[in-house]
Amino acid sequence: MTQLSRSLGGKPTFRRDHRKADGRMLYLYGRKLHDLEAQAESADEIAQGGEIRHHPLRDEWNVYAAHRQNRTFKPSAAQDPLAPTIPGGPKTEIPFEEFELAIFENKFAAFHPSASSAAKLGTVATEPARGACDVVVFGPEPSGSLHTVGEDRRQVLLAALIDRYETLFAQGCGYVLPFENRGDEVGVTLHHPHGQIYGFERIPQVQQRAIDAFDGGYDLASEIDAAMPAYGIGEDGGIAAFVPRFARFPYEVWLAPRNRREGPWDCTPEELEALSYWLGEVTRRYDALFEQPAATMMAFHAAPRGGSSGYHFTVQFYPLLRAPGRIKYLASVEQHTGTFTVDVMPETAARLLREI
Repeated sequence: MTQLSRSLGGKPTFRRDHRKADGRMLYLYGRKLHDLEAQAESADEIAQGGEIRHHPLRDEWNVYAAHRQNRTFKPSAAQDPLAPTIPGGPKTEIPFEEFELAIFENKFAAFHPSASSAAKLGTVATEPARGACDVVVFGPEPSGSLHTVGEDRRQVLLAALIDRYETLFAQGCGYVLPFENRGDEVGVTLHHPHGQIYGFERIPQVQQRAIDAFDGGYDLASEIDAAMPAYGIGEDGGIAAFVPRFARFPYEVWLAPRNRREGPWDCTPEELEALSYWLGEVTRRYDALFEQPAATMMAFHAAPRGGSSGYHFTVQFYPLLRAPGRIKYLASVEQHTGTFTVDVMPETAARLLREI
């Protein structure tokens, strides 16, 4: 067991490392020392990542991973692969009867540290899809959200994410993106509450544009000052929750420290505890606003490995609904031009979310 350096909520967080029978690593995080014996596991062959190809007109690298076509698709509750493994029950990804929070290497990874081959396509540049793909299981409960798991579990989550940032950067990933896809409308295939972490060898195009903007002098702290309180949802512990005045999605919300930080690893304990609160509170407000578990894409936008001049860390929520029961589709104009049509004015979105 390893005690992490981050202590949130006045309590330590511990990590237990376990190598699965198929060779992948599993990390158990929690407030308690985890000493249970592992149950029997399967040892299936694991794909070693795909390849990336450069798009010459968009100047972006996209990943091709045909093995993901066969990934687990909406299993029954009895076959939940993210549940604890109960003696005599089906073998799951987590071979323990109990756990608090778990992170393991994805069985159907698009990126892999050992990826070594790519097709030769002449004028189309290709490379092995080197990197990392983790699955982050928020807890043993088969249903729920970042709100319902509770404050303590969210603090464990943040400590675990910081630990994975440090590890993946040390392993050579140039950019690390923790994220959550939530809801059928987003294409979720496992309903057990979970997120993921992608470690990219190359910095993705969108993130590189943000890096360039901050390096060029863009000041997000000034934007937050200008947006608050009219576009604000609230503020606590140095973390502002607000609707960007330039939001692309209806009801888009950003969380950001008032003082510039490069990533969660750079935040104070007070800021991390406030970030933990807002991760749950924004989720709660979305569910109340849309009168259902709200389909949402959430991601941490932090600096790349080695830092970046002027970079200001944010957590960004993109809801896939524009009203209860109404999906915000990303159709031809959005997909072909990158020009979003926003159905709800940011000032209206901020007011409605603030009032919930």
